[in-house]
Amino acid sequence: MAVYLMPKNRLFPNPNPKQWTTRWTIVQRTIYGSRHQQQQQSTSSHQHQHQHQQTASGKSRSKFRRKWSWKAGAGWTILSVLDWWLLAAGGWLTWRGVFLRWTPISICMVVAAKWHLHNRELDKKGLPRTAAKWQAKVYCSLPLRVMSRAWGWMADRKVPKPARPVLYGLYSHTFGVKMEEAATADYKDYRSLGEFFTRPLREDARPIDSNTCMVSPCDGRILHFGAANSSQIEQVKGVSYSLEAFLGPPTWCKKDAPEMVEKVKRKPSPDSVLYQCVIYLAPGDYHRFHSPTVWKPELRRHFAGELLSVSPKIAGWMPGLFCLNERAVYIGKWKHGFFSYTAVGATNVGSVEIFMDEKLKTNQWVGLACGSHKKKKKETPYDELELPKDQFLGKGELVGQFRMGSTIVLIFEAPKEFKFNLFPGQRVRVGEKLGTFEGTEDEQEEDPEEVKRIIESLCDSEVTAL
Repeated sequence: MAVYLMPKNRLFPNPNPKQWTTRWTIVQRTIYGSRHQQQQQSTSSHQHQHQHQQTASGKSRSKFRRKWSWKAGAGWTILSVLDWWLLAAGGWLTWRGVFLRWTPISICMVVAAKWHLHNRELDKKGLPRTAAKWQAKVYCSLPLRVMSRAWGWMADRKVPKPARPVLYGLYSHTFGVKMEEAATADYKDYRSLGEFFTRPLREDARPIDSNTCMVSPCDGRILHFGAANSSQIEQVKGVSYSLEAFLGPPTWCKKDAPEMVEKVKRKPSPDSVLYQCVIYLAPGDYHRFHSPTVWKPELRRHFAGELLSVSPKIAGWMPGLFCLNERAVYIGKWKHGFFSYTAVGATNVGSVEIFMDEKLKTNQWVGLACGSHKKKKKETPYDELELPKDQFLGKGELVGQFRMGSTIVLIFEAPKEFKFNLFPGQRVRVGEKLGTFEGTEDEQEEDPEEVKRIIESLCDSEVTAL
């Protein structure tokens, strides 16, 4: 039995308005049609005559049936209202409703179920919750490059002078920008958002520590640091990336070794260890980056990859994030052996500028021109450029700038006595000490010319050994 609620004036076609008022009444109808209703009405008198002959069990069954009929009727009432709303008012069963309403809901439910099962399986194995292959493909398919180029175009537009204090002040308040450290503290002096992002600092705002050989190249947060003992090194705790995929094949050296770590080392000594340090620049940080030590860049590789976010949450969720993103890798030497300096692009980074490399062009349209370009990209996934042989970078020297926050990755060779003076999540600034050699006091100030001679002698010794 189904129960419908309807006004009493709908039951009587011509009610007397003075005698009848609109009240709700209950009308019972069977779900089997009018024929079944007529049969029930014809047999109702016969049932009343034999009502005194019903047993106790029959009475209980009738009570159960009446109780069930009331609940079923209430349910059918709710369903009828929902049907009216979905079908008549909502239009969910039209072609447009199927494709624009039912289909997205179904897709979202399937995606949510797969995501939950994937996380559940990782939890059982005791692994961090990272992205599956299909999740990485979906994330990489988002139009992040188009959005980043649009952001770069907008950041280069001139802002009216009256609006600059309001716009830049709101940005500074939101992200904690310290304008007292800037070379120019007046907001009106910055023509565009891009100029405000890449603002220079006062000369005394970032003193360079002279008692250490390795200082922080930028302002930011430490994501990860430590020794890189295998071909898979960590970008954050529990999430790793391939060293060869990040740097590219080690064509700059002729050493024959089974592991990538041993190939890139300049010194064959077992006391030599490969280290890495990952520093994330937030939107409110100082966007320029400097050289952390005296070193000689010899080779530049530009990987035109994705522009995914490099925030700590995404870095802990997306394996191999730094190998997927666009990056400019500078490979060279310092006094202890191999040294590489990488500027990683990210979402909404309009461009990465390296002042010593004017040929570098980042955040370009990739894979949209023609099929031959795609084929070339598969064969050589990076552009390579040999740098001048007499070029050196000093400790604290300005290297380049981001048009928004991103990441700097240092991978270098050093003796096993080298130890980082850091902890994960620590905030660092340009010129602060990153590490020191264990068992020694504060180092003496290095002579840059003497360090350059050591680097040149290291190069000569390698050529002789080969």
